[in-house]
Amino acid sequence: MLKLFGSLRPSAALFGTTAAAVAQPRAHLATGPQQEQRTFYEFRTYSIRPDQNSAFLKLTNEKIHLRTAHSQLIGYWTVEYGGLNKVFHIWQYDSYSQRAAVRAALAQDPSWISEYISKALPLLTAQDNEVSYLVPWSRLQSPPQQGGVFELTTFQMRPGGPAVWGGAFQAAMSAHDAPGYGKLLGAFHSEFGLLNRVHALWWFESADHRAECRHKAHTDARVVAAVRNSVAHLDSQRNQLMFPCPFSPMK
Repeated sequence: MLKLFGSLRPSAALFGTTAAAVAQPRAHLATGPQQEQRTFYEFRTYSIRPDQNSAFLKLTNEKIHLRTAHSQLIGYWTVEYGGLNKVFHIWQYDSYSQRAAVRAALAQDPSWISEYISKALPLLTAQDNEVSYLVPWSRLQSPPQQGGVFELTTFQMRPGGPAVWGGAFQAAMSAHDAPGYGKLLGAFHSEFGLLNRVHALWWFESADHRAECRHKAHTDARVVAAVRNSVAHLDSQRNQLMFPCPFSPMK
């Protein structure tokens, strides 16, 4: 949802050499947040062979219960804009030991291997995963109603971690969420994968509703100011508009 345009010049807070900057606590250089809770979310993106997209979705729709018997699925989407022939899904874990136990159990599950994995892998061209935590001020929320569309906005922030850019990022998200320029369902910060990456998961009634909200946000002085403050910490951004699969818990 959030579009950060403008000059991407290095921030003095990141690269200054004054005595005050040198005296900053070492925590300001951390690339990962200090987590108060152990729960984390695994983001998985699969790229599907273009001629096998329908076959993969049909197979997954029929066999996903074999996977959800082992751990909690938050949502499963097809990417409509911002990436073709891709699916994106989020899994929740209470700890790394729980995830390790789940992966070990799946490797020993004959139904999962014979009925799904052996058939699904030939349909894929690539897989990617990332471990993320909700940022401290965010809570995972459900959409206000079913039948909408979702947007995953990914920001690659400059090195320094949330201690450097966390406040500006939160202000930019809140400037969109509070007035209703989209419904923020969760804001996440990467722990494994590319560091200094944050994701915002948004919900809209439709793709046209999303376009209308963006137009209104561009004329809101509060949004413009918040984006201007945040853009100094941004390296790049990617947006994907996604449709929930029929079996997705979040839809």
